[in-house]
Amino acid sequence: MQKQVDKTHYDFQKYLSKSRWNSIWHQLHEVQKVSPESVLEVGPGPNIFKLIAAQIGIKVETIDIDPELNPDYVGSVTDMPFECGKYDLVCAFQVLEHMPYEESLNAFREMVRVSRKHVIISLPDAKPRYRIFLDVPKFGYKQFFFESPRSRMPVHHFDGQHYWEVNKKGYELDKVIADFSAMISLERTYRVNENKYHRFFVFKK
Repeated sequence: MQKQVDKTHYDFQKYLSKSRWNSIWHQLHEVQKVSPESVLEVGPGPNIFKLIAAQIGIKVETIDIDPELNPDYVGSVTDMPFECGKYDLVCAFQVLEHMPYEESLNAFREMVRVSRKHVIISLPDAKPRYRIFLDVPKFGYKQFFFESPRSRMPVHHFDGQHYWEVNKKGYELDKVIADFSAMISLERTYRVNENKYHRFFVFKK
C-alpha cells in the first residue's frame, strides 16, 4: 500500500471543518460508550482523536503506512503486526474507502482479528440527505431529516483518494452491510446529523 495524501492534507483550515469536528465528537462518543481499556485507531490523520481521547481517559494507539503522521506503529492495515485480540476496540474513521473495495474487506477482516470486542468504522455515504430547521414557539429549535428517493445511483469514479463510497452503484448500503457483517455482528449504523456524508457502523463480537 502507498499513501495517497501528503501530511499537508490535514492542515487545520482545510481539513478540520466544523462538520468534521461533529464527526469526531461521534467517534469519541461511540468509543467512550463501551469503556475500552485499549484502542487501536487505523489511519489517525492529524491525531485529533487520540489527543482528545487521552483527555477523557481513553488510551489510543495508532497505525498508519505514513511515518510522517507520527503513528505509534508504521504498517499496513491489511497486515498488522499484532496478535489476535490485542485491543478491546479497533476503529477506522473515513479510511477504508481509500483502498479498492475487496482490499477494504481484507483490511476490515484484519481489524476484526486484532479486536477483542468491538470494531467501529465510518464511511462516506453518497445518498442525498436533507435537513430542515424550525424554531417552534414553546418547543424551541427543531430539525428534521429526509433522504431523497432516486431511481438511479451514481457511478463512483476514483478521485485520487476514494475508490468507492456507500450508496454508489455497486456499493449499495445493503451490500456493504452484508459484506462487512459477514465477519462480525453489526449492532447499528447511522448517519451523523451534522455531517450527512459520514455514516457510522458499530460492530461487536
